Amino acid sequence: MLLGFSDLEGNVQSPVYFPFGFVVKHQMYHYRGVIVGIDRECAASNNWYQANKTQPARNQPWYHVLVDDSGGLSTYVAQTNLRRDLTGLPIIHPRVASYFTAFKGGIYMSHMGDCLA
Repeated sequence: MLLGFSDLEGNVQSPVYFPFGFVVKHQMYHYRGVIVGIDRECAASNNWYQANKTQPARNQPWYHVLVDDSGGLSTYVAQTNLRRDLTGLPIIHPRVASYFTAFKGGIYMSHMGDCLA
């Protein structure tokens, strides 16, 4: 399922490829994680953005991701840097239970009873 956003003038933004609860893999750094938040474009400060090793386009969806087996790290990632993880394995992260109730078919289910995909 692709979700699209429109700005106040009705201009269509880039579609969201990864819904809440999807397990993803970073293309460059190869870590796995689960989507717990989505911004239609980069909401981070310019200082934060410029301090990154890479500067993917800001005008695309950016995702809040709980990083697998990281001791509790989370990150903020541009859509162009992510791919769906096909391992079917759950994410090991201490905050997973605060967002999700179940893991089925490689997708986390929200506290509302299902995934938002």
